[in-house]
Amino acid sequence: MYYRIGERIEEFEPTTFENIDFQYIAVISSEEWINSNRKFDMGIEWDINTDDITDTRAEVNIDSLTGTFSVPSRKDISGHNHNFAFALDEKGVVFIDDEGFASRIIDKIAKTKKYINPCLERFLYDFLESIIHRDYKIIEQYDKRLDEIEQEILSGGAADPVRELSDIRSELRDLKMHYAQLLDLSQEFEENENEFFLDDNVRYFHLVSQRVQTLHDMTSSLADYTSQIRDLNQTQIDLKQNRIMTILTVVTSIFMPLTLITGWYGMNFVHMPELASPVAYPIVIGVCVLIFVGCLIFFKVKKWL
Repeated sequence: MYYRIGERIEEFEPTTFENIDFQYIAVISSEEWINSNRKFDMGIEWDINTDDITDTRAEVNIDSLTGTFSVPSRKDISGHNHNFAFALDEKGVVFIDDEGFASRIIDKIAKTKKYINPCLERFLYDFLESIIHRDYKIIEQYDKRLDEIEQEILSGGAADPVRELSDIRSELRDLKMHYAQLLDLSQEFEENENEFFLDDNVRYFHLVSQRVQTLHDMTSSLADYTSQIRDLNQTQIDLKQNRIMTILTVVTSIFMPLTLITGWYGMNFVHMPELASPVAYPIVIGVCVLIFVGCLIFFKVKKWL
């Protein structure tokens, strides 16, 4: 697919790329790139395999700027990434995409955007924005879910949030890495080392850098929040265990003197004066009750119960 950057992004059928008087966008497969990359006259020999792409980055060449995108699916952050490559110069940009992700973004831009001052820089700005445009809402959903988990932990209603917290932390870490790489790429564009972009239009990349930096900071903050919630959960578990141990200690302390008494009178000595007294048994029962009540009162005063 080939597009002309004008007031609108429109498809066109090129005959040659040598002397066109407008900037263009091309979306081709990796096989097409290998077979026909010379027609774009970018002065590079680059055998790209989209299956080998692992990150988002940009690399400055003598006559072009090349790089790759590895974009996490917003439906499954830790799942399959959308991988594609690009090469650009002052005349236009070529996306090498075998799965159609870049084409879908370009089609959306073509349907929704109208340019007063059409240029490659403004298109790249919209392209990068399209990658992150829903991320504020996604991060807000993470924040809301973490708040819910925290309240469940404090109320004692959380079953075992450790697994869910680990999944959220893993996804936030993936997003954080993605934003760090996007930030490097947008800053590489902003640096404009090959002077492919007009100085007045470099500001578009600065805007993208600021927004990606904000998203990066937000995910970092949420990742820290996740760790705090995990610590809170462990603290609540420790408190429960401490309460259980306190109850067991109290019960043991109460029944220790009672056990001593029952053990004492279970020895069946013949010469025990109180064995012959008719009131000895009721007295022993009364003493045991007094010990039990006295221990309860003591532990209540000490706030152990």
